[in-house]
Amino acid sequence: MRTCVVLLFCVTALIARATAADAKELSITTIKEEPYAMSKGSHLEGYCIDLISELSKKLDFKYNLHLVKDSRYGAMDSSGNWNGMIGEVIRGEADLAVAPLTVTATREQFVDMTTPFIQTGLSFIMRKTSDSEGSAFSLLLPFSTDMWVGVLIAFLLTGLCMFLVSRLSPSEWANPETDEHSFTLLHSFWYITGGLTLQGAGPHPKGLSGRVVGAIWWIFAVLLLACYFANFSSVLDSKSKRISISNFEDLANQDVIDYGTLEFGSTMNFFKNSNHPVYRRIYQHMERKKSYVSNMEEGVRRSEEGNFAFIGEAVSLDLAVARHCKLTRSQEVISMRSYSIAARLGSPLVKNLTIAILQLSESGELTHLREKWWASSCIGTEEAHVSDALHPHDLQGLFLLLGLGLGVGLLLALLELLSRARSQAKDGKKSCCSVLTSELNRRFGSGGECTAQESSDKP
Repeated sequence: MRTCVVLLFCVTALIARATAADAKELSITTIKEEPYAMSKGSHLEGYCIDLISELSKKLDFKYNLHLVKDSRYGAMDSSGNWNGMIGEVIRGEADLAVAPLTVTATREQFVDMTTPFIQTGLSFIMRKTSDSEGSAFSLLLPFSTDMWVGVLIAFLLTGLCMFLVSRLSPSEWANPETDEHSFTLLHSFWYITGGLTLQGAGPHPKGLSGRVVGAIWWIFAVLLLACYFANFSSVLDSKSKRISISNFEDLANQDVIDYGTLEFGSTMNFFKNSNHPVYRRIYQHMERKKSYVSNMEEGVRRSEEGNFAFIGEAVSLDLAVARHCKLTRSQEVISMRSYSIAARLGSPLVKNLTIAILQLSESGELTHLREKWWASSCIGTEEAHVSDALHPHDLQGLFLLLGLGLGVGLLLALLELLSRARSQAKDGKKSCCSVLTSELNRRFGSGGECTAQESSDKP
């Protein structure tokens, strides 16, 4: 009887100890990286945060989440010590490391890793280039569509202004009844067309107002053509230097675009340890140029600025392309790899976590999380390509100069007509307003034209 009591007591103690172990809060380490773990106020959100939540529901455990202290994934230094999240797990500072941790042979020797929750590989991103090679409208490339519309509007307004100035100015059209008006609407546009082609077209304006409008248009035309040919030369030069890069071999065979990857990461180690000649050349180039980046954000920023290709894991690069519409990812994916959860060697958690991850995969929950956090923000702009064309805001000073010149020309023409009207009113002892109205009717009304036509029919 005493023996039974002792056995019952031992079983109860074991059950209590197991229950206490199950109730213990797990310490989980992670790292800030979009979209796996991101700050939202005082909390974290992201793919890995949701994954931890789903796993805790399935396995019924509580956890305490913290960010890794040195902001590293985990690599072994020359003395054999591990840093980053792997180091925290090895030293017992964390029970689990839930992050985009790549499964490698070296890491598997020091920690246990679950079945992968994401499959990926290596690829690279770079800035998009315009698909304008061989276009029949290459001559239009230096200016954007808005710029061409602005030039057309400036042309029409200048032609109309030249016509109005030549009609208003007494120096240009002294006597509407007898003199022929040389600056018709058609000739006004022909005159500014000659100025735009730097050839000129006579007759030239005789009045001050007409000369001001003509001079401003010539200045506008010369500066506009200078900007056009300078940008056209730049477009042609960029076309000649542009190289079609679609895979890693193309990347290794050119020197125009620089490329690099994360320093001290698994991607760098892949190229360092690879015996493939192309991958060895890529590693030698990165070592020679020291083109490594310290973090993902720096690689994306340099790629977006141009003349740089960032090599990384395809799943992370897909997110960068979804967030930054100027970037594109290569279709080639090499060195297939996967992300897993790391735990201490011999940890009993690994088996249960593996089963739970497989259940989430089979139920479609992992696919749902992928679609949720990798949603593209470039909808509606995917077809927009990068262009170096000049826009109206680039030459807004030039358009303002033209507008100011046209306004001054019209003002001078009105002052000339007003001066003549005052002189005639003084000589004829009439009202200045009536004389000015009469002058305007003669120059823009049909009466003056009929009178001129009748006087020309008389012998």
